[in-house]
Amino acid sequence: MAPKVLISDKLSDAAVQIFKDRGIDVDFQPDLGKDKDKLAAVIGDYDGLAIRSATKVTDKILANATNLKVIARAGIGTDNIDKDAASKKGVIVMNTPFGNMITTAEHAIAMMFAVARQIPEASASTHAGKWEKSKFMGVELTGKTLGVIGAGNIGGIVCDRARGLKMKVAAYDPFLSEEKAQKMGVEKVELDDLLARADFITLHVPYTDQTANILSKEALAKTKKGVRIINCARGGLVDEEALAEALKSGHVAGAAFDVFKEEPATENPLFGLPNVVCTPHLGAATTEAQENVALQVAEQMSDYLLTGAVTNALNMPSVTAEEAKVMGPWITLAGHLGAFIGQMTDEAVKAINILYDGQVSEMNLNALNCAVVAGIMKRANPDVNMVSAPVVAREKGIQISTTNQDKSGVFDGYVKVTVVTEKRERSIAGTVFSDGKPRFIQIKGINIEAEVGAHMLYTTNDDVPGIIGTLGQTLGAHDVNIANFTLGRSTAKGEAIALLYIDGPLPEKALKDLHDTGLFKQVKELEFEVG
Repeated sequence: MAPKVLISDKLSDAAVQIFKDRGIDVDFQPDLGKDKDKLAAVIGDYDGLAIRSATKVTDKILANATNLKVIARAGIGTDNIDKDAASKKGVIVMNTPFGNMITTAEHAIAMMFAVARQIPEASASTHAGKWEKSKFMGVELTGKTLGVIGAGNIGGIVCDRARGLKMKVAAYDPFLSEEKAQKMGVEKVELDDLLARADFITLHVPYTDQTANILSKEALAKTKKGVRIINCARGGLVDEEALAEALKSGHVAGAAFDVFKEEPATENPLFGLPNVVCTPHLGAATTEAQENVALQVAEQMSDYLLTGAVTNALNMPSVTAEEAKVMGPWITLAGHLGAFIGQMTDEAVKAINILYDGQVSEMNLNALNCAVVAGIMKRANPDVNMVSAPVVAREKGIQISTTNQDKSGVFDGYVKVTVVTEKRERSIAGTVFSDGKPRFIQIKGINIEAEVGAHMLYTTNDDVPGIIGTLGQTLGAHDVNIANFTLGRSTAKGEAIALLYIDGPLPEKALKDLHDTGLFKQVKELEFEVG
């Protein structure tokens, strides 16, 4: 059955057609996002949800999203999505951070020009039949210092455009290296230095706990007298009431805001003040940008639902289409390794240690880690997946560590998973053969070579004669067919293990009969999700 996607906000016809061309069953209801109750009632029918800003994806909506796998926002901001609830539900949240970069950066530059030359007020005055030429004395941008808070994708474009305007650019960004700053032709500075020197300040950071009110009352007091402030990023980055006071006092000469703490903004401390330019969140509002992000959403969602490729996800490691092809069997293996240990472990897990050897060590380890953790967590929570597993592990205080190393054995690559509890450590290793099928190659340090089946039987015992016969005879008596049989032992007469791939579920009486022989230290039926 084809995946089913709901578009609950306005998206271009070209984006809808992409879904159809890719074989996705698409339901285009552009006004549905405004009706949260109706959306909650129907969301359970869909695998994917494509939105803009009108749709609010709350925990109530997600509670009904029984089949939902991905939410994609046509645009950058995802404040309208409860990402924590989505992660716990196992739903990937995507955005399109690159489709409107140029548009937003250009709007910031336009706003800077507008506030520097008081263009909106001068235009309104002239339209009113006044000729107040001397009233609107502006300032040049050339030679002025622009302080850029956040020099990422959009901020970087603003830096480039500002340098073209012959401005001096100082950037504050904890993630900006000195080498990158030099390549961009900007000066990397600390925030207080930027505040003290900048003639114009523009913000280009997301809204987080760290950036909320980054231009607070205290920060505004540190700015250069006569500074002009532009915010086309997110509302809440600037203390709007403190800025209004600084504008009234003349310390701040002007401001240009496209975003506000409360939106839609029908009232705000900045409204009505002279030399304050306000626009209704138009940063991405160009024909080109709207089309670009819509097309990106359609392609990203289709890629994920059809091939497993993950692009621009906010709560899941990205996996390209090419990576998905190569890594698919390894992700399956990682899940099987986790599932084995998860089913074998009854105590609370303290730590998960994952070793990647050889060719697999060069792959996308974040995605593989998620698959391992999901496999382990499924025993306690069958609904967990690669998205929600890390959240569950974090909530339980489980420590996750990884090690990668060059090829160290006969296999081109392998993965070894060790789980630590209060009582013990348990480990298993596996690889992917040239046929693309995962194999278990080591359990408890004992080398084996076992194909993975949907139903398996695992036993441990002292290495004594008769074990094979007992297993075969007991299972045969209960009409259980053995598809594959693997044995391994630490040393002669030492500990031995058996791993059997069987055709179906094991009857409870068969398990009891094996226990009753007294030959086995452990008898465990295991189940795996195999394609």
